Amino acid sequence: MAHNGSTAIAPRVLYVAGAAAVLISLLAWSVEWSGLAYVCPYCRVQRTVIGVLGLLMMFARPGGIVVPWLSNAMGGFAFVVAAMQHFNGWKRISAGEFSFNTQWYIDPWLLSGCAMLILVAQLMLVQAACRRPVHAALEAA
Repeated sequence: MAHNGSTAIAPRVLYVAGAAAVLISLLAWSVEWSGLAYVCPYCRVQRTVIGVLGLLMMFARPGGIVVPWLSNAMGGFAFVVAAMQHFNGWKRISAGEFSFNTQWYIDPWLLSGCAMLILVAQLMLVQAACRRPVHAALEAA
């Protein structure tokens, strides 16, 4: 799809961001499958939806309805799951029981915060890519 300036997001940006999201998802799944990380239902939801949203980003088109609808439904669910996991960390902080994992880079509190940021960025990209151009709405009227 050639970029004609009618969309806010160039298709190449969507393809690169979508591919990066799929790679992040696959990398996260491979860490669990290899046994380096414990099985976490919160994490499974987040990494799966990040990958699925990455695929959907590659199909986002101006005026599309299905891709934003699926993205909002799945992304909203995964964001709530990530927020619940992240809030559990804040509860431990408030109780004075919080400590990072010995391997801080796989700490669930940090990773759930990153997942929320990634999910919101993906949803924003999908919405921007699927927004109808202003001039097309004026021409239809």
